[in-house]
Amino acid sequence: MILDAKATAAVLKKETPLRPTLAMVLGSGFQNALGKLTVTREIGYGQLPGFPTVGVAGHAGKLIFGHFEKIPVVVLKGRAHHYEGFEMDRLTFPIRVLAEFGIRSLLLTNAAGAVNKSYRAGDFMVLDDHINFIGTSPLRGPARPGLPRFVDLTTVYDRPLFEAAKKAAKQSKLRWHTGVYLAVSGPNYETPAEIAAFRKWGADAVGMSTVPEAIVARQCGLSVAAISCITNETGVKGAAVIHQDVLAMGEKKKDEVAQFLNIFAQLQAGK
Repeated sequence: MILDAKATAAVLKKETPLRPTLAMVLGSGFQNALGKLTVTREIGYGQLPGFPTVGVAGHAGKLIFGHFEKIPVVVLKGRAHHYEGFEMDRLTFPIRVLAEFGIRSLLLTNAAGAVNKSYRAGDFMVLDDHINFIGTSPLRGPARPGLPRFVDLTTVYDRPLFEAAKKAAKQSKLRWHTGVYLAVSGPNYETPAEIAAFRKWGADAVGMSTVPEAIVARQCGLSVAAISCITNETGVKGAAVIHQDVLAMGEKKKDEVAQFLNIFAQLQAGK
């Protein structure tokens, strides 16, 4: 399949007159947190050329246009994952489409397991940095005309957006931290030995997404922020981790997260 981000962005422009500059990607734990969003248009990923299908429970596979109060946004409700069999260029294609559409700021969300021993299920973590342990880079392959070949990641997560996310977390009364997210390929959860190793590396939380999107967004010149919902503790022998528990924690926190998304939208508009 030929992936043409400009062509897909043109399809989007025909679907709505709205021209937001802020986009949000909602991962597991965030799917039902749009209570503050006034929706104007919904489009299934299947209607958008090149968009990957979404096959994981808790990922709706819809692109939504709307407003948080007066702030226009586009929301990607659900994402594809490397463990589903998608190559990196396909699963990060929606980010390239957003950039071609005119998005300048991006909020990435995910569910993550606690690596830091002080974190508890139900906490949130604003990403200060990340470790890519997926095993590949979304920039692998031919160079893209007009975009940097070697992308600087010394500040992946934009400082003004990082501060906006911290303020939004505080104002929405989340229990929050700042920390380092480690991305693995999945879909298996981590062994206790792996978690012990990740802890020594300086990771605070672990998940199976977000990092490829953040890297591609930075290559495209987007400002990026990200937040994790800590849905479970990891590395405890005999304490099984199941996906249903991840989704249940997201449902429990949906009202707080809805408030966070709304406040973040307002704050980033004035960054």
